[in-house]
Amino acid sequence: MSDHGHGHGHAVSADSDRRYLSGALVLLLSFMTVEVVVGVVANSLALISDAGHMLTDTSAIALALVAARLAARPAKGAYTFGWKRAEIVSAAINGLTFVVLVVYFVYEGIRRLIEPPEVTGLLVVVTGLAGIAVNVAATWLLAKANRDSLNVEGAYQHVLNDLYAFIATTVAGVIVWLTGWARADAIAALVVAALMAKAAYSLLRDSGRILFEAAPAGLDPGQVETELTAHPRVTEVHDLHIWTVTSGFPALSAHVIVEEGSDCHAVRRELATLLHDRFHIDHTTLEVDHGTPEDAPHPAHACTPCTPVKAGAH
Repeated sequence: MSDHGHGHGHAVSADSDRRYLSGALVLLLSFMTVEVVVGVVANSLALISDAGHMLTDTSAIALALVAARLAARPAKGAYTFGWKRAEIVSAAINGLTFVVLVVYFVYEGIRRLIEPPEVTGLLVVVTGLAGIAVNVAATWLLAKANRDSLNVEGAYQHVLNDLYAFIATTVAGVIVWLTGWARADAIAALVVAALMAKAAYSLLRDSGRILFEAAPAGLDPGQVETELTAHPRVTEVHDLHIWTVTSGFPALSAHVIVEEGSDCHAVRRELATLLHDRFHIDHTTLEVDHGTPEDAPHPAHACTPCTPVKAGAH
C-alpha cells in the first residue's frame, strides 16, 4: 500500500521561468555573435574563450527551455513519471560540453603563454565592459526564475561564472593595453577555463547523482531507516530505496514490518507524515505488513486490505 504526492500546480511559475530564460537567451546570443567577431579581429583568446563559455550558457538555457517543455508533459503509457528527468539529461550534457571547452582552452592558453601573439588590448577592454553589462542583465533575469530546478540553477551558474570571466578578461585587456604584456590575455583565458571546470564538476556531480539514483544530497538513508524503525509499532524496515526523480522531487519506497495486531494503515499514514515533516519526502511507497523480522521463525504476512473506495469518492 502506498501514500504519495507531488505538487504539479506550478504552470504560472513555469511560464514565468520560460520568459526569463528566453530573455536571457536572446541577450547572450546577440552578444556572443559580436564577441566572436571582435575576438578574431583583436586576436584575443580571452575574448574567444569567453564566447565559448557564453556558448555553453546559451546551450544551457536552450536545453533548459526544451527540457522544461518535456518535463511538463503528463505521465503516460510506459513513462509513468512523465519526462521529468529530461532536465537532468540536459544538465549532464551541459557539464560534458564544459569539459570539452576546458580541454581546448587550457591547451590553447598554455600555447599562448609560451608564444604570446599580439593582442589589441583596447578592443578587449571595450568588449569586456559590454560583456559585463550584458551578463549582469542576464544574471538578473535568471535570478528571478525558480532556481530549485537543476536546469535553471545550472543556467544561472553558467551566466554568473561568465560574468566573472568577463571581469577577468577586462582586467587582462587593460594590462595588455597599458603595458603591452600579451600573456595577460592567455592567463585570463586559463581563469575562464578554471571557472568552466568548476561549473562542469558541479553539474556532472549533481546530475550524476540523480541519473544513478543516489539518495538526495544531504539525506542519509541510514538516518531515515533509524527514524522509521523508531516508530513504536515498527519491528523492521528493509528494501529501503531513496532517489530523486528530478530536481526537487525525492521519492522513497520501503517494506515495513509492524507488530501483530497493529493498525498497519494507521502506521503507514504516520510514517508518511514523518517522512514529509522530517525529511521533506512527499512521494512515498510503503508496503506495510504484520509479522516479525525476516530472520525470525514466523514470517510476516500482509495486513488486512483497506475497504475499497468507490470510483469518484473522496
